[in-house]
Amino acid sequence: MPSIEITEENFNEVVENNPIVFLDFWATWCGPCRSFGPIFEAASETHPDIVFGKIDTDAQQALAATFQIRSVPTLAAIRDNIMVFRESGALPASALEQVVSGVRGLNMDEIRADIAAQEAGGQQPG
Repeated sequence: MPSIEITEENFNEVVENNPIVFLDFWATWCGPCRSFGPIFEAASETHPDIVFGKIDTDAQQALAATFQIRSVPTLAAIRDNIMVFRESGALPASALEQVVSGVRGLNMDEIRADIAAQEAGGQQPG
């Protein structure tokens, strides 16, 4: 499935209705973003069960601010409404495949339990 454009208007719907969402925060003026774009797009075709969304940080400044994006490209992965991965910089295809495999293999029950324990202890998750 080709990547989709993510905006403030469709962000919540996309994240809530899909178990795994990868987000590419990018900008038109960013050279590394242009080199990472085709890699991200190829991954979206290879993994049709995952939503790959692109967020133009210039056009979607509120979303970029919510995610505290300081540099582009930044890749984020959300699984079951929980951000489980975030890294700035363009990744080679092999590294992106490793991230996809890692996100697929996560034990979300353990992650939810860890978050609950941290919240109960008054600590911020992450």
